[in-house]
Amino acid sequence: MLMAASEAVPFAKTGGLADVCGALPVELARLGHQPALILPAYRQIRYSGLPITPMGIDFIVPIGSKTVSGHLLQSRLPGTDVPVYFVQQDHYFDREELYRLNGKDYTDNCERFVFFSRAVLEAIRLLELQVDIIHVNDWQTGLVPAFLKIEYRGLPRYRNTASLFTIHNMAYQGQFWHWDMLLTGLDWKYFNWHQMEYFGKLNLLKTGLAFADAVSTVSERYAQEVLTPEFGERLDPILRERRDHLFGILNGIDYQEMDPATSPYLVANYDADHLDRRSENKLALQREANLPQDPTKPLIGMVSRLSDQKGFDLLAEVLDHVLDLDLQFVILGTGEQHYHEMLLKIAQAYPRKAAVFLTFNAALTHKIHAGADMYLMPSRIEPCGTGQMIAMRYGSVPIVRATGGLADTVQNYDLRTGTGNGFVIEKHDRWALFAAIVRALEHYRDAERWRALQRKNMMMDFSWAASARKYVALYERALQLRG
Repeated sequence: MLMAASEAVPFAKTGGLADVCGALPVELARLGHQPALILPAYRQIRYSGLPITPMGIDFIVPIGSKTVSGHLLQSRLPGTDVPVYFVQQDHYFDREELYRLNGKDYTDNCERFVFFSRAVLEAIRLLELQVDIIHVNDWQTGLVPAFLKIEYRGLPRYRNTASLFTIHNMAYQGQFWHWDMLLTGLDWKYFNWHQMEYFGKLNLLKTGLAFADAVSTVSERYAQEVLTPEFGERLDPILRERRDHLFGILNGIDYQEMDPATSPYLVANYDADHLDRRSENKLALQREANLPQDPTKPLIGMVSRLSDQKGFDLLAEVLDHVLDLDLQFVILGTGEQHYHEMLLKIAQAYPRKAAVFLTFNAALTHKIHAGADMYLMPSRIEPCGTGQMIAMRYGSVPIVRATGGLADTVQNYDLRTGTGNGFVIEKHDRWALFAAIVRALEHYRDAERWRALQRKNMMMDFSWAASARKYVALYERALQLRG
């Protein structure tokens, strides 16, 4: 299996895509398979300090009416034998950021990822790889299934290769003006509403959906949601057309990195059998947040991008009411400026109840998961979400909106039966959000049952091992579906 992606940890990251592409190949190797990973050779990668060596392999691919050369570099995922290949082309990838600068997309993004997509397929030939499955991710690699099916299928090395296209977020589609179709080198006959055209534009996400042998999303619920106009981002017609080729597999989390028993960021390490130690982390979080130190005071944590998609439009409408309750609130994240301003005003108005950190801080992320009693994710759309899984791993009980991966991982807690593992906001509604928080606070008062709920969540398995086994089954299905 060759995984092609625009980012992967620890080499380059802007979002959850990188976590998936850095973790899944490792688990596939542990299952006895032979995965490899291929990425663009961004500036961050080449100056990361990780061991990366030239391979002495050069290539030339057509981009529109010209040809562009590139080179292959190699490394391995740290601590493994999983090979990582990099496509070096400094004009395209030796830049300050991956996709944009100063908040604006690079104007040649289409050309950059046409080049990368062609390079992926050329690398298979040049490296003499035997590839059963090319697993591509998001719009940046959406052209790979098209090139494979249209130009490479008849060649011996590619004849039995199938493609899987994974959507990590439907909102990011790689839309470009129609004349960029010339850059792909593909016949204009493919620029139609069934395949590559989208309201007069070239759409690379749609291209991947149309040509891949199988399509997946990052949770089972999201695979159903994207079939609807509400979540399909105007691509629901083609997804419904391909519903027999569409599957959902929940992302996992790294259980070695996300482990309260070993995390170096915590003042007290603990596990499900030693939850009494967890209160020390709550007190430490309260100190760092300049909140009154009280181990009995319910504390809600959030680590999030500050956007409407993450539910901050609802939270903004009820946060004053929430902070009138007997609780504390700690929020970490960055995003839309008006939410920065709103949260700073909240922190000033409620200095003994609310703390806001408008930044990204990996250490503080761990501390919030380990110190908060509850973890809030009121997202309008959440294809998978890992925050809720990490929260449960750390014993922070999730309060989530019933969407995407949140719905797949969190079910309403029922005090009478002991079923469920969190508190679910059924509707995207401000008062439904408020009611879920109130319900969680009521259950928090029963310390013994709350401790049992924490322990139950910490014992759940959201590791990559389970997800990797499902991907193996999906790769086999993609080979069966290969057209």
